[in-house]
Amino acid sequence: MHDHIHSQPEDATNQTLSRLALSLGLTLAFVAVEAFAGVAANSLALLTDAAHNLTDVIALGLSWYAVRLATRPSNARKTYGYHRAGILVALVNAATLGIISLGIFYEAWQRFLAPPEIQSGILIGVGLVAFAVNLCTALLVKKGSEHDLNLRSAFVHLTGDVLSTVGAVIAGVIIYFTGANWLDALVSVLIGLLILWNAWGILRETVDILLEATPRDVDMSAMLRDMKQVKGVLGVHDLHVWSISSSLRTMSAHILTDDIAISSGAAIQAAINELVAQRYNISHATLQLECLGCAPDALYCDMNGAGYLRVDDK
Repeated sequence: MHDHIHSQPEDATNQTLSRLALSLGLTLAFVAVEAFAGVAANSLALLTDAAHNLTDVIALGLSWYAVRLATRPSNARKTYGYHRAGILVALVNAATLGIISLGIFYEAWQRFLAPPEIQSGILIGVGLVAFAVNLCTALLVKKGSEHDLNLRSAFVHLTGDVLSTVGAVIAGVIIYFTGANWLDALVSVLIGLLILWNAWGILRETVDILLEATPRDVDMSAMLRDMKQVKGVLGVHDLHVWSISSSLRTMSAHILTDDIAISSGAAIQAAINELVAQRYNISHATLQLECLGCAPDALYCDMNGAGYLRVDDK
């Protein structure tokens, strides 16, 4: 039974690795096709999308490696294991997206000043194929991206491609009927803005995790009130909540109690662990019990003095 339970996360990881590898292969093959078509059609929108797809290849490769690396067990030097490898990959992906966006804006401005003639037929045809490929790869990576910032950064790359290829096809149709070649550069700018916006969201979340900020959906005041409702808890101080990765949260706290037996203290710890796991998705909590006569250590953050909680609030 234990082996079956243990194999479930391993199977899920192997499936994730397979989907990432398949997405990487499809995207890499299409990059060459789209780049050739962009040169043939003289289309910045296609070349822009090909460049973005190339960053997707890098992003998918890094994401694949990070997922594989995260399966390594913890050791004496890395007691939390390699879970933050995915956060570092997400940070690299976000930074890459930002740099690509700036390059797109510069090239688009040059084409606004002197719009070249666009082969709209090639733009439309390749754009439709790109949409199908990008949609397929995005769906392959989507599973699990809601709770994994590494996968989400890869998924955002691919979703941005889906939307950008839609824009390229629309631009191609309008250019075909109107001859408004400047629309190619306009679509590139819109693609660049979309990429930049997504990159900022990922960058902000990765920086929060690396700075060990409290997760944005955790209300510290509410958590403190909930913890005070646990039988035997008289106060809480030196409370810290942070993320190892987007799906792995941890906390530490000093819990004030009466002068009680160790077995009674263990029951309080178990109740708090269950509370924070169910309501705040915190999988690892380190709790230090202190009896009522103990004063909080002034060397550490005292939540009582920060207006979060007073012992006499009980």
